[in-house]
Amino acid sequence: MSCEKPPLPGDELGAGQEACPAAVGDGQVEVVRDGWDSKVEYFLAQVGFSVGLGNVWRFPYLCNQNGGGAFLLLYVVLMLVVGVPLFFLELAVGQSIRQGSIGVWRHISPKLVGIGYSSCVVCFFVALYYNVIIGWSIFYLFNSFRFPLPWETCPREGNSTVAECAASSPTSYFWYRRALDVTDSISETGQFNPVITACLAAAWTIVCLAMYKGIKSTGKVMYFSSVFPYVVLLCFLVRGLMLDGASEGLVYMFNPKVEIWADVQVWRQAATQVFFALGLGFGSVIAYSSFNPQNNNCHRDAVTVSSVNFLTSVLASSVVSPSSRFRARSLARTRLTSSSRVHPEFIQSSSRVHPEFIQSSDTVLHHDKGVEGTGLAFIAFTEAMTQFPGSPFWSALFFLMLLNLGLSTMFGTMAGILTPLTDTFTHLRRRKLAFTVCSCVVGFVIGLLFTQRCGNYFVVMFDDYSATLPLIIVVVFQTVSIAWVYGADRFLEDIRRMLGRQVWAGYKYLWKYVCLLAMLGLLSASLVRMCISRPKYKAWNREKVHTHTHTLYPIHLLALPLSLVMPQHTRRVRTNTLLLRYM
Repeated sequence: MSCEKPPLPGDELGAGQEACPAAVGDGQVEVVRDGWDSKVEYFLAQVGFSVGLGNVWRFPYLCNQNGGGAFLLLYVVLMLVVGVPLFFLELAVGQSIRQGSIGVWRHISPKLVGIGYSSCVVCFFVALYYNVIIGWSIFYLFNSFRFPLPWETCPREGNSTVAECAASSPTSYFWYRRALDVTDSISETGQFNPVITACLAAAWTIVCLAMYKGIKSTGKVMYFSSVFPYVVLLCFLVRGLMLDGASEGLVYMFNPKVEIWADVQVWRQAATQVFFALGLGFGSVIAYSSFNPQNNNCHRDAVTVSSVNFLTSVLASSVVSPSSRFRARSLARTRLTSSSRVHPEFIQSSSRVHPEFIQSSDTVLHHDKGVEGTGLAFIAFTEAMTQFPGSPFWSALFFLMLLNLGLSTMFGTMAGILTPLTDTFTHLRRRKLAFTVCSCVVGFVIGLLFTQRCGNYFVVMFDDYSATLPLIIVVVFQTVSIAWVYGADRFLEDIRRMLGRQVWAGYKYLWKYVCLLAMLGLLSASLVRMCISRPKYKAWNREKVHTHTHTLYPIHLLALPLSLVMPQHTRRVRTNTLLLRYM
């Protein structure tokens, strides 16, 4: 990978060495490229991008559903043999070539540039719906400053409680009716939700302000957005360990049930979580590392960021499990005492626990095991916090944490779009501020799709289909391009010259065989799962007051999930043909 590496501020060119501009796009790469002001900013940016909402509301769900400690052990194994090597590959290739995802693959061969454009398209789709979730967090954050919390009790109509709320729960009613005012199906569009629209505008405004100077402004924001969530998680951990049933929740989480490994779906879910936890394929990791000096120890960064990501997931699970157990006990106690079947003093004592109390608690926990994503954050965990003394304080902390987790990931996602395009096209680089503002405005306008009353269903659709398959295919092509087209030995030699020392030679075999086969297996499993059943979504039914877990997408809307995947494959199909020609 000689030449075509724009120098960063502080780089020293040796005798006879010159800064070679890369002939990409419609112009030349700038002679001097922006660089991180400090290693701390870069590290926080990478951690902030990889540690996102999935660590809080996806990993704990998978851990509870798939055998607790057995899933943790499986996750560690897959992280070591697949996650870290692929993450290291992206860090090294970005730091070596010093361009975004488009320029990196154009540098290896102009015929591979489709990989970079595909990453940009995926980032754009993800940014559209991810910022809507940030908008929801803003809405809940503002409502957290009310006492009592508006989702703590059911509202009343005249002398009676609202029937829809009484039949479900205050938190479910607030989420589906007050926050989203959701329709009964995706076909019923309804009008725009003005409050959520305003929150989405606020979310895009924050992103625009943080991105307007590129990494110079993003790096400063990361000092707060990447660190604050850990402060909140530690506070919740201390508070959670003081709750009734906390020890039982932790024992359940860490107790390994190794027999779960016989289920192929558990392996698929663990591999998918590893894949998305590190942000592979987005181009954001490449973009951030491209601003590093030449001698930065990217191998140490890969190991450190991956370790922090895993420990964050464990920390979040240690917070969610005791809180879920406490919520189950609180609801069980309330139901039994309100039904007058059991006297409060006999529900739980030092000598024994009433059997109906145990049965009722287990029923709630069994229901919570199927709750993930927005259901865990905006319904289950929110309901648990209403049981805390000083619930508005804990609620404000929780949603401020979600806001910062989402924003730090959103910054990386936008970097995966803006950096490759400004590196490639001179006229965009010269008007970087205008391009950033216009990108955010376009994202907001298209994002209005998600602020309709049926918008929540479109968020689920985009989450299920806009990223999974395209990103897996992008990473497969990335791995083939480096390990087979460019050559794993050649790439390791470039890393040795860049770092001044040899890295473990085993990466060659991991890239060429283990990682590639694992990604192809994950791709096959995802395709089979998608083909054997027609796409479904969960719809809230106002009359029956529960979610239909097997609601089929209407025939006329099935084209939209396909359109989220197929256009991104057209360029990759040509790339695949060229790869076969190289091989």
